[in-house]
Amino acid sequence: MGSLASCSFLLLFLGLLQLSSLINGRNLSDPSFTPIRHDLYHSSEALIKEIKALVGRHPERLSMEAIRTGNKGYYAEVLVVTYGHFSKEINDSSKIRILLSFGQHGRELITSEVAFRLLSILSGEKSIPKIDPISLNRTLEKLVIKVVPMENLSGRRLVEAGDLCERRNGRGVDLNRNWSVDWGKKEKDYDPYEENPGVAPFSEPETQIMRKISKSFNPHIWVNVHSGMEALFMPYDHRNTTPDGSSSDIMRMMLKDLNHLHCHDRCSIGSGGGSVGYLAHGTATDYMYDIVKVPMAFTFEIYGDVEASSKDCFKMFNPIDLSTFNRVLNNWCAAFLTIFQKGPHHLGFISGSSANLQEWISINDYLDGYLMERSSRYGKKKEVLELGMQEIRTYFRLFLLSSVLLLFMFCSRISKAKYSRSVVSGMPF
Repeated sequence: MGSLASCSFLLLFLGLLQLSSLINGRNLSDPSFTPIRHDLYHSSEALIKEIKALVGRHPERLSMEAIRTGNKGYYAEVLVVTYGHFSKEINDSSKIRILLSFGQHGRELITSEVAFRLLSILSGEKSIPKIDPISLNRTLEKLVIKVVPMENLSGRRLVEAGDLCERRNGRGVDLNRNWSVDWGKKEKDYDPYEENPGVAPFSEPETQIMRKISKSFNPHIWVNVHSGMEALFMPYDHRNTTPDGSSSDIMRMMLKDLNHLHCHDRCSIGSGGGSVGYLAHGTATDYMYDIVKVPMAFTFEIYGDVEASSKDCFKMFNPIDLSTFNRVLNNWCAAFLTIFQKGPHHLGFISGSSANLQEWISINDYLDGYLMERSSRYGKKKEVLELGMQEIRTYFRLFLLSSVLLLFMFCSRISKAKYSRSVVSGMPF
C-alpha cells in the first residue's frame, strides 16, 4: 500500500513538473527550440555592467540615471543613458531631443544589443563603415539623445530563466498595451497571454517611468524598437489609418528614406494598425503622438525570421548567427544615424538659423495668423519664427497708422459738421 502511494506521488510530481515546463503550449525544455546564443548576446546583468562602464569612460558625452518605482509589491528599475555635448556655451533648448526605447518585450534581445552598439558609436569607441566621424560629430552637436537600453528588465530575466517566448513584464502585463490611448480594447483575435493590458492604464511601474521621462524630456522624435519582423511604423496602432495633416507626410517621408537606405525597400511602411495585420490598443507610440505631441513618433521592427516556428521564439525574434547578428547591429545603428542627420531637416530645423526650436511652430499655424505668443503643441509658451516678421511688423504699423489717420479724419469731419449746424441755426433769414 505504501509503495503504491509512493508511486502515485512520484507520478503526480513528474506530471506537475512537466506541466510547469509548459506555458501556454510552449515546452521550455524541448531541445528542438533554439536556446539563447550566449556567445552573441550579453546577459541582462552583463549588458548593464558594460553600459555603466561605457558611460564612466565618457562623462563628457554620456550620463546615466537609474529610475526606480513600484506598486503593490512589484518594483521596476529603468536605466536611462543621455548623450549630449555638455557645455555651458551651448543652449540645449535649441537642440533636437530624441528618445529611443529598446527591450520593451523581454524576448527581443537583439534590440538591447542594438542599443549598446549605438551607445558605443555615440561615445566614439565604435564606428560604422562609410560614416565620416567629423560629419557625424557635427550632426550630433545639435542633438540630445536619451536611450533606454532595456525597458523591461524583469521580463528579460524571465526569458533568461528559460521562458524564451515571454514578452510581458514580471507581473504578466504587456508594457506595449499599458498606455492610455485606446487602452483595454480587445480585438477578436485577442490573446490574453500575449496582450494583457494590465488592470488600468499605467498600472505598471515601467510605463509610469517611461511616461515620466517622455513628459519631462519632451522629445521631438520617439522610436520604440522591437523585433519579430522588418517594418517601419508610424501612428496609429489602434486604427488602420495614419494621422491627417503635414505631420503624417513628414513622418512618411522619413520612413521612406530609411527604407530605401537601410532596409533595401523591403520593410513595410505605414500605420502599425494598417500594416501589421492587427490593431493594437494602448501602445507607447500612439501615446507619444497623441498625448505627448511628439512630432515624429515611430515603431521599428528590426528583425524577424519568417521561417521560424512560432514556438521557437528565440530564433523568430533574434538572429542566431554571427554574420546576421552583426549585419542587424550595423544596419540599424546606421539607420539611427540617418535619423539624427535627416530628422532635424524634416522637422524644419535649419542649421545656422537664428530661430531656435523653442520658437518653432508649423507653417500651417503661421499662415493661420498666430502672429503673437501662443501655447504650442509642446505645452510651453513659445513665439513664432522670426522669418518674415520684419515685413509683417512694418505692414502692421502702416495699418495702425492708416487706421488712426482715418479715425482722426472721421472725427474731424463729424466735429466740423456739428459746428456748421450750430452756426447755421444761429443765423437770421
